[in-house]
Amino acid sequence: MQSEKALELEGTIMAVLPGTMFRVTVAKEHLVLAHISGKMRKRWIRLTVGDRVKLEMSPYDTSKARIVYRLG
Repeated sequence: MQSEKALELEGTIMAVLPGTMFRVTVAKEHLVLAHISGKMRKRWIRLTVGDRVKLEMSPYDTSKARIVYRLG
């Protein structure tokens, strides 16, 4: 049984939504709905519009992602 790897991408936060959800643009044309990973939530990492972030995305559903790192 082969395990599928998550896709790692970089994006920019376009909108902050309620419930720690964010609208993130990837490659200037693809919008995804993203949430914060547990470690970022635990460490109180704040994200605002315009921040560059690293995302993990499932190869099966490319409309949702998880934010794992803030690049700046």
